[in-house]
Amino acid sequence: MSEPQTSGEARLRAHAAPEGEIAASTRTLVIGPYLARAAQTLGRVAPPTRSAAARLDEATGLAAAIELDVAESLSLSLPRIRPSTYLGKGRVEEIAGHIKAEDIGLVVMDCALSPVQQRNLEKAWGAKVIDRTGLILEIFGRRASTREGTLQVEHAHLAYQKSRLVRSWTHLERQRGGFGFLGGPGETQIEADRRMIQERMTRIERDLDAVVRTRGLHRQSRARVPYPIVALVGYTNAGKSSLFNALTKAEVTAKDMLFATLDPTARATKLPHGETVILSDTVGFISDLPTPLIAAFRATLEDAIEADVLLHVRDVSHEDAEAQAEDVGEVLRELGIDTTDGRLIEVWNKADLLDEAERTRLANLTGQGRVRNDRDSDTPILVSALTGEGLSALTSRIEARIARSRTSFAVALPPEDGAALHWLYENAEILDRRTEADGTLHLAVRVAPEKEPRFLNRFAGARRLGRAG
Repeated sequence: MSEPQTSGEARLRAHAAPEGEIAASTRTLVIGPYLARAAQTLGRVAPPTRSAAARLDEATGLAAAIELDVAESLSLSLPRIRPSTYLGKGRVEEIAGHIKAEDIGLVVMDCALSPVQQRNLEKAWGAKVIDRTGLILEIFGRRASTREGTLQVEHAHLAYQKSRLVRSWTHLERQRGGFGFLGGPGETQIEADRRMIQERMTRIERDLDAVVRTRGLHRQSRARVPYPIVALVGYTNAGKSSLFNALTKAEVTAKDMLFATLDPTARATKLPHGETVILSDTVGFISDLPTPLIAAFRATLEDAIEADVLLHVRDVSHEDAEAQAEDVGEVLRELGIDTTDGRLIEVWNKADLLDEAERTRLANLTGQGRVRNDRDSDTPILVSALTGEGLSALTSRIEARIARSRTSFAVALPPEDGAALHWLYENAEILDRRTEADGTLHLAVRVAPEKEPRFLNRFAGARRLGRAG
């Protein structure tokens, strides 16, 4: 007799969370099993760009992001990777004794484990084992709050678990019997679970298509009143949300925590010359971001893909700032974002955490240490979202970067034409304004390409001044 449908639904719900419910009180051991540099040179793996200590610290931070009780973290230098257990036999036995002595209930491995390796380590250690991908999925599963984010995370969870049924459901290898001579051997329980997972994934994909269509309608609606999009991208915990709050006076969640922000937020804000832009805060990137999540959150990052200006926010106080920048660049390339097309502005954040010598050095590198600074140069901008340092230089750079694709015009208005003046303030950027003795207004304005036809139709006598870039 086949199992009740409710049992199948319960299994599917269990699959939707990659490792089941992990209690915050579970004593956790974080292990960083990193290949020795010599081993990486001999193999096909590229040499590491960050220290083992920094990588382990990040893995510990990921565990702390879901409030796990991290009892200890351990860095291991591996000469090679064993196909069956990832670690060598002696290491596995040594850690097994340590786990038993310290009453460890969960082991986080800062690497990508195969289903077989994960199962073998759990058997050897008598504790739950999750790898880096499982940990990141757990974080995303707990933090996603919008319908789209929840669906995307569940889809990524199911895709991850689909290959791990051999680990989770080894007791389900029995077969359902066929009927009569033509029934055949029947369908194994694992096959039934795989089919159930695939059906659920297909339903989620249909739901996501509907969400994407709805968001597309919203984007079309916004396009009727077009504003430039300025998207913040960067490594997780680089201070994007703090910078977003400082620029928009919003109150988006901003904590000293990895992946404090998952769901994107957009706000309209005005630049110094009155230009309105849409500022978009996006999910933070991380090294070795699971491929399913890159694909799943591609829709979430559409504002970044279509942005007029990209702000790459970097934590310059971090010891691995350069390596983090490389990781962000790699993810942007995977998303199909060209960082060489003039849209990108590097924002060196957390200047308040630098000592005086380092602050001076970076200020000189960015040109902010000089009396005059090219407002549209390609040098980074040194800022502190916390103290406000450098924010005026940043908004000026954003303004100048947007102006590259816009044309400036000189317009003369009679003093009584208030309607025309109002239209210009609503639809153009006012660069300069002066009034003659007879009351005639002379304005220098900058107009977005999509608004030029309406502008020229209304102000036929406007004199073209050229483009800023």
